[in-house]
Amino acid sequence: MSNQTFTKQSVTSETAQAMIRGAAAKATEMGVPMSIAIVDEAGELKAFERMDGALMLSVDIAQNKAWTSVSFGICTHEWWDFIKGDDPLLHGIVNHPRLVVFGGGYSIKIDGQVVGGIGVSGGHYTQDMEVAVAGLAAVGLEP
Repeated sequence: MSNQTFTKQSVTSETAQAMIRGAAAKATEMGVPMSIAIVDEAGELKAFERMDGALMLSVDIAQNKAWTSVSFGICTHEWWDFIKGDDPLLHGIVNHPRLVVFGGGYSIKIDGQVVGGIGVSGGHYTQDMEVAVAGLAAVGLEP
């Protein structure tokens, strides 16, 4: 292998689907229909479900939460603390159309490496966070 390239790991389709099922089960238990997105290490959509009754706006927000979490390797709810006291970031980066700075997006980390992201939208962001964590737990991962 050349020293001009490197190998990236990515979440598998099987893992992504298992996360969707785990997250959807939690959302059903809560009685809140949600959109659930899984992206790969590059932020590209790997798996998605819009549960019956989930709000249309939740489709884009779930995907953007997953993208945000994988793009910088931190959970979406951690972004606000990261930018709130920094005026250039606060007034600049929040203008990025895909950046989400409230809860519901988590990096998928396996063996310490970010291999994807999960984003959930449809309830209050605290509910979205619970459902995303359930998706991670369905495959034995923690946030």
